[in-house]
Amino acid sequence: MKFAFIIFKYFPYGGMQRDMLRTANELLKRGHQVEIFTLSWQGDILDGIKVHVLAQSGWLNFQRYQKFINATFAIIQSAKFDFVFGYNRMAGLDAHFAADPCFVERAHRQRSWLYRLTPRYRWFAECEKAIFSDQSNTEILAVSLTEKPHFQHWYGTQSERFHYIPPFLLPERFVLQDKSAMRQHLRSVFGFAEDDFVYLLTGSGFAMKGLDRAIQAMAALPPELLKHTRLVAVGQDNPKQFAKMAKKLGLDNHVVISKGRADIPQLMQGADVCVHPAYRENTGLVILEGMACGALMLVTESCGYAHHVAEADAGLVNPMPFNQSQFNQQFLAMRTATAEQRAEWSNHGLQYAQQIMQANDGSAEANILIRLAEQAKK
Repeated sequence: MKFAFIIFKYFPYGGMQRDMLRTANELLKRGHQVEIFTLSWQGDILDGIKVHVLAQSGWLNFQRYQKFINATFAIIQSAKFDFVFGYNRMAGLDAHFAADPCFVERAHRQRSWLYRLTPRYRWFAECEKAIFSDQSNTEILAVSLTEKPHFQHWYGTQSERFHYIPPFLLPERFVLQDKSAMRQHLRSVFGFAEDDFVYLLTGSGFAMKGLDRAIQAMAALPPELLKHTRLVAVGQDNPKQFAKMAKKLGLDNHVVISKGRADIPQLMQGADVCVHPAYRENTGLVILEGMACGALMLVTESCGYAHHVAEADAGLVNPMPFNQSQFNQQFLAMRTATAEQRAEWSNHGLQYAQQIMQANDGSAEANILIRLAEQAKK
C-alpha cells in the first residue's frame, strides 16, 4: 500500500519527528511505500522515502500552513495514495497522530475570550474539529489517553475511533555509558565546573515546556546553593524572552539555552536532574527518556507521562493546580537530596524504563496503520 505522511516541520531532534521516521521505516520493511509531505526538512533524508518539501510564504503561520495543506492535497489527490496519515491537525486525513493537547480546551482555560475571536484561534479550532468531531471519519492514534475526555467533551468523539499506542523507547538510543564520563561531557560542552549541580530541560517549545517556571525556581535557590547550580535548556525555539528573563533575575551565568542537539541521551546521563515543568502536555516522552538515562525526574502532573514518575518512584511530581512556591520547594528538595535518595530514584527509573522497552518493540503504530488502511480498502 501507498501511505502519505503529512507533518508541518521536520527536524531531527523532535520526538514526534523521530516517531514518524521509525513508523515509515517499519512500513518500508513490510513492503509498503511511504511519501512524506512537509513545509521544511532539516537533516538527512532516508533511502526509500520520498520527501516533498512544499515551502510556502505568508505573514502568519496558520496562513502558511493552509497553503501547504492545499498544495499537499493537490498532489495526494492526483497520486492515488491508499492512506493519508497526518501528524498535525487538518481536514482530509484518514488517520491522525494525536500527540498534542486539546486546543479548544486549552484556549478556554488558559486564554481570554478575546483570543477566541482571533483568526488564528478560528483556524486551529476548525482543524481540530475536522479530526475530532463526531461527524468525522478520521481515526485517531493516541500516544496518551489523558486528553481523550477533553476531546469528547468538546466534540463528542466516539471512543472506538481512539487507538492507543503504548510508549516506546529505542534501546539503542539509551545505552548507558560511564556516569562520570557523561557528567564530564555535559559540563565540558557548556563550560561548567566539575562540581556544578546541573538541571536539564529538553524539548522544543520552551514556553509550553515551562522553562520560565524552572528559571524562577533557580532564582529562588539559596545563594550558597545557586553559586554551584546550573540550568540547561535544549530545544528548537527562540530563546530571547527566556534569556531576558534569566538576565533580569541575575542568572546570566547560571542559565544556558541551546539549540537542539543529537547527544540528548548523553546529556541526560550527565545531568543531576531532568526537569520538565510543562504547562500542559499530552505525553512528555522526555520524561521516560530521562528515566531510561537514570536521571532524577522533576515534572508537573499536567504531563500525560508524569504518572510514570510517580509509579516508578523516580523523582518528584508537582501536583495540579501548579503552584510556583511549591515547585520551588521541590526544585530545592532535588538539589539537597541525599546521595542515597538520588541513587534510589535513579535505580527505580532505570528499572521502570527497561520494562517499557521490553513491552513495546516500536511496531505498534505501523500495525495499527496497516490494519486501518486494509479496512478502508474493503
